[in-house]
Amino acid sequence: MSCHFLAQSEGGLLITIYPDVYILIGASVRATFIVFASVLIAKIVIEEYKNNTILLLFSYPISRKKIINRKLMLIIFDVHSMMLSNIVVAGLFSIINIYFSIVPFTLTVNQFLGEVINIVPFVIASTGMSYIPLDFGMSNHSVLATIGLSLIVVAIACAYNPAISLVTFILLQLGLAAVGGGIAYLGIRNIEKVDGI
Repeated sequence: MSCHFLAQSEGGLLITIYPDVYILIGASVRATFIVFASVLIAKIVIEEYKNNTILLLFSYPISRKKIINRKLMLIIFDVHSMMLSNIVVAGLFSIINIYFSIVPFTLTVNQFLGEVINIVPFVIASTGMSYIPLDFGMSNHSVLATIGLSLIVVAIACAYNPAISLVTFILLQLGLAAVGGGIAYLGIRNIEKVDGI
């Protein structure tokens, strides 16, 4: 029995080149962290609005913008985790593939380093995308809406099909990141006008 079970499909090989494996790994890791970021937003921002505990923070002699800005800055730490996770998962897969031949190709160190460099713009774009659910969650004060919208973002941004793949379309990724960045900026800028109740 062949060990190429991940690479086989009914019509032939589904994964024939190493970038396909790294696209799938990157998409999976980015999808996980986009949802994780929405859970953080829901927990540290939306839930405080929903439970009115944000009023206590706003009663301190600190600008509301600074308070919300610091909370949203936690999402930026997601970049480091996403990069590290991509490298660890891709590296472990490469090592395991040497011994078990899961996919029918070998990868050189230079190719691996090239793949690591290729994921950087996608990881940065995913961090921007993580802010898209913020506005929807803030307007509804809904944790479920925040997480639900992140799943829609993941479904669009991480869609993979070897023929037409949105997950590798960098302009779409950067466009969604710009939307997320704009939402975060407007959320911080308009925080003085938003009532905590």
